[in-house]
Amino acid sequence: AVPGYSPGFKKPPAMLRLKRKRLRRSEPAAAPPPCDAAMRPHSAPARRNPFSSLDNAPRAAGSPQPLQRARRPPAPKEGCCLLRVFVVQLLERVSEDKPAKRTEPSERTDILALTDDLHLPAVVLEAPSSPRHEFPADWSIKTRLLFMSSQPFTWAEHLKAQEEAQGFAQHCRATETNLPQSIQEPKLSTELRCAFQQSLVYWLHPSLPWLQLFPRIGADRKIVGKATPWSQDEALQQVLMSDWSVSFTSLYNLLRAKLCPYFYVCTYQFTVLFRAAGLAGSDVITAVISPTTRGLREAMRNEGIEFSLPLVEESKTRKQKNSEGNLQAEVANILEECNSTEGEEEPAPSDDDEESFSWLEEMGVQDKVKKPDAISIKLLKEKHEVQVDHKRESLALVKGTNTFTLLNFLINCKSLVAVAGPQAGLPPTLLSPVAFRGGTMQTLKARSINAKARVQLAYEDIFSLEIVGPVLPHSLHSLTMLLKPAQKGAFSAVLYTHEPTAVFNTNLDSASPALNKETVCKDLPPYGLHPKTLDQLSQCPTLGKSSIRFLEMKDYAYTWRS
Repeated sequence: AVPGYSPGFKKPPAMLRLKRKRLRRSEPAAAPPPCDAAMRPHSAPARRNPFSSLDNAPRAAGSPQPLQRARRPPAPKEGCCLLRVFVVQLLERVSEDKPAKRTEPSERTDILALTDDLHLPAVVLEAPSSPRHEFPADWSIKTRLLFMSSQPFTWAEHLKAQEEAQGFAQHCRATETNLPQSIQEPKLSTELRCAFQQSLVYWLHPSLPWLQLFPRIGADRKIVGKATPWSQDEALQQVLMSDWSVSFTSLYNLLRAKLCPYFYVCTYQFTVLFRAAGLAGSDVITAVISPTTRGLREAMRNEGIEFSLPLVEESKTRKQKNSEGNLQAEVANILEECNSTEGEEEPAPSDDDEESFSWLEEMGVQDKVKKPDAISIKLLKEKHEVQVDHKRESLALVKGTNTFTLLNFLINCKSLVAVAGPQAGLPPTLLSPVAFRGGTMQTLKARSINAKARVQLAYEDIFSLEIVGPVLPHSLHSLTMLLKPAQKGAFSAVLYTHEPTAVFNTNLDSASPALNKETVCKDLPPYGLHPKTLDQLSQCPTLGKSSIRFLEMKDYAYTWRS
């Protein structure tokens, strides 16, 4: 025998024939041939490439390859929803050089079914409202607006230097712009283009161009890896906080002097909205904080700040009304017990919680049983209050002169600034519609996009205008007032909400809204806003704990969904 020779060795051709035999045996029985199979010439099966993978192995006729099956676009249906097709194209960032895959929905598909594609929160949208000439005030901060219309947005493109400067001047001087109901040539309207620039302006502090300072809640991923020289420098942190305190105090003074309508304080844990007297149906300065925790509320109580939890109280009131009969019976029982023990001496309350465990000493097991400490007992008593932490129901309302105490509390609060992490040492973000000391003028980013969407057998033009940035309530209303004449009273918008601020639409003064409206709207200062915008913001909020997600105008009338 030849050394190293294996009798079981086979040449490659023989090995390949053996593999083909095994493959044929493992294949399922073929389907019966069609009737016309006898008339077709018999063709031998294609030989498999031995160097190919299993994915590109020869398959039966009519069975597409896996990659081809995945890449094959679905057949378009007739009567496609033009608006949804365009939104899908826009969000996928379709470019002319490299078209992307897209599906075309049926006619029954609504634009609001796109919440998943638009990266909106998974919320149950309410039924659309009845058409009205004005939509309710939305006190939440929008991170992005997407306007769509069949009319082009060329008037919002490539503003001239003079138009941009005029828009800034109109904003600083609080110039009121009144446009006609319809503009025939929006692109040639200098007044419209200047007003558009004016509506994009907002004021920010601090200003760090290399960092995105809004939103601050959940922004660690966007800040991590960026240059933060103050994170390890305590002296620099003190300088930043001192400068921030001056800007914060300046904003509050403007608010109290009725020169600023509202402003936001955005921390890494919660957001505070200060509103001037006369707005949101209140005749005094108000501040709403959301979300809050038991620790924050306890610290506010220790500083003497009087506040309320409107949503918690509303929930308690609702439960009391539902069980009114049971409550009356319980009250009657309590009164009977009080009458029966009227002559008895009531034991004085003890401050020592350990006395309640004196029965353990009587049994002689006081050392064997672990007694809860004072903190655990306190947490058990505050169980219901802790359950609302970090939720919408934890919204805290501060009114009147207590807002000044809240100002001092926030300036001196050490937990206002993160101690560790990417946001360590970074002061909270201040957002305002008007100028203030230390504030920096910023503008929202706007761009118009033109695309074509397939409708049946033809393509139609769809135009959109995208606004990105912290869109404040007055900016949303100002933009819609400009789109109304420019787009001839027909447009729609998808609104992206910063979720922690959606609860700011809760009506906090529902006790006597009619009285508030009469007393508040009288001699209301302009606050540097358009009269129509001021009238909208002065109304009592009606959206509850939600915000507007979809806004549409048809024939100069609004409908919306929240």
